[in-house]
Amino acid sequence: MSEPLELIERTDASLLDTVDHLLNKGLVLTGEVVIGLAGIDLIYLRLTALLCAADRVLPKASEEGPEE
Repeated sequence: MSEPLELIERTDASLLDTVDHLLNKGLVLTGEVVIGLAGIDLIYLRLTALLCAADRVLPKASEEGPEE
């Protein structure tokens, strides 16, 4: 497993700097939940969330054709 990346180089960075950095780079959160009874798995739930600025995910208006 690779080493986690350092989000902020400075120790005096504000919360706004942190959020701005996360939105520019993007963040993926993944989790799993398993609900079982008596050692038998009954429900398996996998959650994935992507957090980033919209211009990183959505196509640019110049790349799309003209609207009809």
